[in-house]
Amino acid sequence: MARIAFAGIGNMGWPMAANLIKAGHDVVVSDLSAERVARFVSEVGGHGAASAAEAASGADALVTILPTSREVAVVAGQVADFLPNGALFIDMTSGNPTRTREIAESLAPRGIRMVDCPVSGGVPRARTGELAIMAGGSDTDLDAAEPILRAMGTSIHRCGAIGAGQAMKALNNLVSAGGFLIGIEALLIGQKFGLEPGLMVDVLNASTGMNNSTQKKFRQFVLSRRFDSGFGLDLMVKDLSIALEVGKEAGVPTPLAALTREMWAAAAKSLGAGEDHTAVAKLSENLAGQVLTGGNS
Repeated sequence: MARIAFAGIGNMGWPMAANLIKAGHDVVVSDLSAERVARFVSEVGGHGAASAAEAASGADALVTILPTSREVAVVAGQVADFLPNGALFIDMTSGNPTRTREIAESLAPRGIRMVDCPVSGGVPRARTGELAIMAGGSDTDLDAAEPILRAMGTSIHRCGAIGAGQAMKALNNLVSAGGFLIGIEALLIGQKFGLEPGLMVDVLNASTGMNNSTQKKFRQFVLSRRFDSGFGLDLMVKDLSIALEVGKEAGVPTPLAALTREMWAAAAKSLGAGEDHTAVAKLSENLAGQVLTGGNS
């Protein structure tokens, strides 16, 4: 089994690192919160480190899952002199593909191999180790990373060269975000007409309108008024911005993607910091002058 440094034990990173330990890997965790590191070691196991550099010393691989590529670049600079030649840098952040390629190029002369492997499935599937992983990098490097990835996910999709996994993740979230908005709008129209929102969700899930949001978000987090899925509204806006950048670099017109991103960004601004991404429904509710009701989690 591998000695793995793990940087970033937030909502997603915590259960992912825990699954690496369950799989028998020797895991050393680091985080900006020393208290969180201590609690992880106490509750889950593994080892704690005061910094990513300390965790990376002598590691076979470093796994990062951080808010943005900006933080990943900082960690890369910190660990470059501590990871041994041939070590893997597995970035599972929903990051910027262009920035990731730059980081990979900076690490290559030191013999550090980088792959990008963002995930989909949210906190529930992170806990069960059933994440979908979108991977970018050379086949040789991904072959080396696969035993580690298998401890955290059940489906690994090789998308192409370094950065391809992150491009795919951003586009996946674009589709998800668009489906969420149109679904909420449909529920609001139906409720105004006299249809019960919970019933509408059931019908959508038995019909062609079914999507991930109708199945796993509307009853659970919107109609229940919980708004606590574990994925931040600000992070969704970040991913949508990345999707637009990918489209711009490819020269593809993105009118619907741009509108989707603007609506999510407007929700983030109007609702304020710290909101769950499912709270974007409140923007549509405010525009419609009504609140969706009648859900059970």
